[in-house]
Amino acid sequence: MSTMTLIRAEAARTTEPAPRFTDLLAAEWIKLRSLRSTYWVLALASLVAIVININAVHSDLTYIDHPPARMPGFPPYRYDPLYHGLSDIACYLMAIAAGSLGAITVFGEYTTGMIRTTFAAVPDRRGVIAAKVLLIGGITALAGAVVSAVSFFTTNAMLASRHVGLSITEGVSLRAVLAYAAIVPVCALIGMALGAVLRHATASIVSLVLLFFIMPLMFGGDRYRWLHEIGSHLPLSTVNRLTYNPDSLSTISKWAPSVLDSWITMGVWAVVSVAVTMVVVRRRDV
Repeated sequence: MSTMTLIRAEAARTTEPAPRFTDLLAAEWIKLRSLRSTYWVLALASLVAIVININAVHSDLTYIDHPPARMPGFPPYRYDPLYHGLSDIACYLMAIAAGSLGAITVFGEYTTGMIRTTFAAVPDRRGVIAAKVLLIGGITALAGAVVSAVSFFTTNAMLASRHVGLSITEGVSLRAVLAYAAIVPVCALIGMALGAVLRHATASIVSLVLLFFIMPLMFGGDRYRWLHEIGSHLPLSTVNRLTYNPDSLSTISKWAPSVLDSWITMGVWAVVSVAVTMVVVRRRDV
């Protein structure tokens, strides 16, 4: 009797249809939604980033109304809406928030042991990771787009009365807005790769900080070209190049990469991060 029961159970298991990709997406969304701290951190970081950009421009209104006296031998003062409205500080905040979210979605399941249940229910590990990548990439891309668009249009609306604002079709504005938004999901995918490789909360976050903030300080300057080449191809260096306004008074390095090179570098970081996550999760035991 027990043998017949086992045979029937095995037959039912073999005839059960494989989960669809939409089912995997729904399962990953339930996991993410059940951890309120994760998406609340991303939402709060997005709000704070917008406030930082708006406050930066608002604080500059006094200098726009009363520009500093022109120094002999220097060009007249010219305000750069892109540099102040799409600030580095807000970008760094979104980068670490998105990277942490990406890392948590991977190492969190290994820490709790839920990854065993996930792979027992869905042996197709590539499908599980693809669902994670699509969900986290989509959510962080939306957050990046909101921060970038709201910051740009709000700050330039504030500057319109001073006649120093930019429209989205003027100069490099569109490129800067797109790059400012695109770096957020790229950082999330990098976080997923580090979370898959390290499988530890502290190690993953520290690695993100090293990659995003410490390594650019180590590979900078114009003395050695090879050092500058490495530094200019780090993740956050690409967005700095793509948001650079050639009409401003600021300058860039003589060895700065081209705009196309920076776009390619950003894409390579995203693709390599997804590939690393896929390979590591597939080949390592749970």
